[in-house]
Amino acid sequence: MEMFPDEKSAEDWLIKTRWGGEVCCPKCGSVDIIHRKTRRPQPYRCRDCRRYFSVKTDSLMHSSPLTCRQWVFAIFFFVHSKKGISSVQLGKHLGIQQKSAWHLLHRLRENFVESWPLIFDGAVEIDESYLGQKFRTMHAKKRKENRLKPHYGKSIVVGMRDRSTGRVTAQVVPDVTHKTLSGFIREHARDGTCLYTDEGTGYEGLPNRSSVNHSKGQYVSGNCHTNGIESFWALLKRSQHGVYHWWSKRHLPRYLAEACGRFNLRYLTGIEQMEAVVRGLDCKRLTLERLVG
Repeated sequence: MEMFPDEKSAEDWLIKTRWGGEVCCPKCGSVDIIHRKTRRPQPYRCRDCRRYFSVKTDSLMHSSPLTCRQWVFAIFFFVHSKKGISSVQLGKHLGIQQKSAWHLLHRLRENFVESWPLIFDGAVEIDESYLGQKFRTMHAKKRKENRLKPHYGKSIVVGMRDRSTGRVTAQVVPDVTHKTLSGFIREHARDGTCLYTDEGTGYEGLPNRSSVNHSKGQYVSGNCHTNGIESFWALLKRSQHGVYHWWSKRHLPRYLAEACGRFNLRYLTGIEQMEAVVRGLDCKRLTLERLVG
């Protein structure tokens, strides 16, 4: 509240974080800018390409009716809520409708969707998890519908954690066969990387693999364990059950990206986390039509 007491302070911080302090045209990159006193139709105009723009133009904030101060406060709540924040709660904080907060949060999650895969080259831990309601707590009708479905209709996610950096990556997968898991590993781990897994049959035959047998009560064998990625699963499931309660399969990859992104920023200070999010908003768009269409 002290750092951003008004709209101008929030806009100046966004300009400094996104463009390094000097207003820059998001289309052509020119710094020959006219600052319009009336701020209509936009506060800035590029002399080179003659385009009107603001600090929100051509980013995930594009065409948003929310103020810069509301965006800054939303980013603050987004990065400082360890297990996430619901759209209902964020709407109350910002004084906006729930559906507006829901769209805002999905745009912030889109910031963490990887444009290219993270590549790990140290020792990595790999594990899979199943997200969804427990079979024994389902309504009788839903239990009957899901009884014959693979894994009782739950979504399958596989994750990898680099021990040297502590960073994680995860994605939704259709199954846990050797073909699927080996493809995920080839995409995110370099050749020769030490792989630490559990006793899952999908990991059999992988090079440089060491495993522990959880079904027999073995959780650590020398340097081999999956406790690091298991701690990430625990945080992810607390987020699902305690904050959001339910994730649709359609939007699950974006929620998963949010959890990975926040986990990977945990070693930074609060303001550094916010700055990383703002820089990631640039040159991305997520319209409501694309989100719900």
